Amino acid sequence: MDPSNQKHFSAVDYVVFALLLAASVGIGLYYALSGGRQRTTQEFLMADRSMRCLPVSLSLIASFQSAVAIIGVPAEIYTHGTQYWFIGCAYILGLLIPAHVFIPLLYRLKLSSAYQYLELRFSKVVRICGTLTFIFQMVIYMGVCVYTPAFALNAATGFQLWGTVLITGLVCTLYTTLGGLKAVIWTDVFQTLVMFAGQIAVIIVGVERTGGMSEVWRKVKEGNRLSGLDLNPDPTERHTFWTLGVGGVFLMLSLYGVNQAQVQRYLSARTEKEAVKSCYMVFPSLQLALGLSCIMGLVMFARYCGEDFSEKLGSSSRDAMVIYFVMDMLQGLPGLPGLFVACLFSAALSTISSAFNSLATVTMEDLIKPHFPSMSEERATLVSKALATSYGLLCLAMAYLTHLMGDSVLLVALKIFGMVGGPILGLFCLGMFFPWANSKGAVAGLGAGLVGAFWVGIGSIVTRSSGAKRLPPSCHINTTAAFQTAIGNVTSRPTGLHRFYSLSYMWYAGFSCLIVVLVGLTVSFLTGPMKEGEATPGTVYPLLGKLLFFLPKHMKKNVCCVTPLRPAIPSPQGPHSHKESNGTASGQHTPSQQQTERLLPDADSRVIEYETAV
Repeated sequence: MDPSNQKHFSAVDYVVFALLLAASVGIGLYYALSGGRQRTTQEFLMADRSMRCLPVSLSLIASFQSAVAIIGVPAEIYTHGTQYWFIGCAYILGLLIPAHVFIPLLYRLKLSSAYQYLELRFSKVVRICGTLTFIFQMVIYMGVCVYTPAFALNAATGFQLWGTVLITGLVCTLYTTLGGLKAVIWTDVFQTLVMFAGQIAVIIVGVERTGGMSEVWRKVKEGNRLSGLDLNPDPTERHTFWTLGVGGVFLMLSLYGVNQAQVQRYLSARTEKEAVKSCYMVFPSLQLALGLSCIMGLVMFARYCGEDFSEKLGSSSRDAMVIYFVMDMLQGLPGLPGLFVACLFSAALSTISSAFNSLATVTMEDLIKPHFPSMSEERATLVSKALATSYGLLCLAMAYLTHLMGDSVLLVALKIFGMVGGPILGLFCLGMFFPWANSKGAVAGLGAGLVGAFWVGIGSIVTRSSGAKRLPPSCHINTTAAFQTAIGNVTSRPTGLHRFYSLSYMWYAGFSCLIVVLVGLTVSFLTGPMKEGEATPGTVYPLLGKLLFFLPKHMKKNVCCVTPLRPAIPSPQGPHSHKESNGTASGQHTPSQQQTERLLPDADSRVIEYETAV
């Protein structure tokens, strides 16, 4: 039977799908009616800084492993082979560096928003620029995340596309607004388990119906879908070991090092040790998620040998092939189609809720509180909930724009993170690793990074320079034809500006990060570099001091920051260990403490406590 003709769920499928939505809203209601009832911004936005490493780590996975990855990665493997799998190499440094550099520095400052750091290190102007850039990035990405599962449900059931978008947005907005960050993290845990269950079910049934693992292996091998280690250093090659394994590190750092949705989870952990441990625990789970998605793509190929049936679902996007495959494999198995669509919605809801909560946090902490320092806690919490709701409605409009783009959802998502996340990463690197960087250099660097990234990104869209050549749709590759195709690809390479636009989208984050650092340092030196003593204590990581360990101490002091990272503050145990002190032990403020208090009024007591403890 043609799966495209069976556009309906059974009663069991609807029950499974409805249970997912009900469970997500139920978790939100539970946290809305328990504990402190989300009456303070500390509880609503930071989960009272009381979370353990296991729920935090699963939430970190869910925030990144969205429906975009579950749909986009199998489609990528099906069309282009397993080269994309090498991005798993980038996960190593992409998680080790945040665990040992970004998390300790940000956690010890006891911030609510990652962008408060930018004001401590530079100025209020830099903080606002960083916040607005992050809001722009996440609002666009939310549209992709909402649209993907809605498209899947529409293809699988015939349910009205925009009705599905509306349901997704409203359910997510409801439990995020009701339950705050605790509800978001615990629904992420539940939704991550559903996500893995859905993928495993499809793979098991797919392998069985294709003829077993040996048959799958034979077809993907004969169809040339198993990619070797491509060490081609050409940065315009879409996927090689260098673009994925090295360029991917910058992408991972922009996600797991400085993205507010992830940083907020680190900061919600009970202790710094728990936060670091959660980052380590993400690694095997991310590798598992990547492996499942890649295996699904290979099983798809073994089933259809690269043929494109997406038009049968009324779509020209290659992502529709994944939905076609799921419907083909799971038809006649009550409950399993519902489980997979629930898996997609789980991934989407977890990502979107993370975005809502992080957007509400940065808007409140970075844009509203500094202008209304006397706002009562009750009103601040109410405004935070209103912000989460507003962003929920805004994402519905973004979903419509995603629908108009018509590109692969994986490609769109990674381009967004590279073009906007890369400059944000560069801004944090400039502040953390280069003590001479000043506020003027930071603003100039961020602006140059965004211009450079959008110039390449928009140029590649207009000239269609980033498209990869599809492998032949056959389980038996003709060697002569494949060789002629490869020769044709070499001779038809673009030149001049078109070659610049052909830069692999995996390098966007690294390219724009480098621009921010180079322009930022140049402008800083031209306008008067900042001296080490002028930077707020605890905001500079002694990277150069560690790299130049072989130099004598007096020489290191002249060329770089050698101040060690401050030790963590011992905090009292218990669920309210986050409470702030109202003064210092001595009652005297050092100049650096006075500077910190002036820069960040809403976090003054925390930083003063930090400095005094040290």
